[in-house]
Amino acid sequence: MEEKVESVKEKEIDLRVIFGIIRKNLIAIILVTIIFGVIFFLYSKFFIAKKYEAGAVLIVNNVSEAGTTVNNAELTAAASLADVYSIIIKSDTVLNEVISNLNLSTTPEALKGSISVSTVDSTQVINISMRSTKPEYAKQVVEEIIKVAPPIIKDKVEAGSVKIISEARISNNGAPVSPNSTRNAVIGALIGFVLILAFIVVRELANNTFKTEDDIVNSLNIPLLGIIPEVETKDFNKRV
Repeated sequence: MEEKVESVKEKEIDLRVIFGIIRKNLIAIILVTIIFGVIFFLYSKFFIAKKYEAGAVLIVNNVSEAGTTVNNAELTAAASLADVYSIIIKSDTVLNEVISNLNLSTTPEALKGSISVSTVDSTQVINISMRSTKPEYAKQVVEEIIKVAPPIIKDKVEAGSVKIISEARISNNGAPVSPNSTRNAVIGALIGFVLILAFIVVRELANNTFKTEDDIVNSLNIPLLGIIPEVETKDFNKRV
């Protein structure tokens, strides 16, 4: 029981020491945290290439007899087709035609890496987007994709249809979507905080010199009998 009490006391002492170290070096910790945040912000702002996004929205309709209403089964089938269509849209068949029509100097693999095709909340709605350092280029590619993809899909799948809900347009009101300078600044500040905190705590804990009377008592666990005062030379000469 006594060993457990001593262990708890040691942990409390350790926490007090760490908090004391933090309090003593609080200004340095704050300064380094701010400096790292500013560095990451400025780097994101001026040294990372800005990327813009263009997108379009398609909808998949399942084949239904004329004059009949669309039921839940047909909506579910359309949603399943949307997943298939998303794969076809990013296929070499579609992208090769896009590259050829626009006379682009790129490959399907490279173009595929900058294009995102996904269903919206597992529905039959397909969202197509592309990121590029040139907003008009991204819009042009998306426009060509939604022009080329539907007939290819119809030929390959032979089921359902694809219609355009939203034409290709530049997202975020024409502003870049990345990098996020604010988020990077926060990440930089956290990195700076962790690094300076780790450095200060390790440096202080690795320093085994006695700085105060309490250090002697706590470390050696012996009573303090007396203290030799520090006297400046000029005061000592006066007394002599």
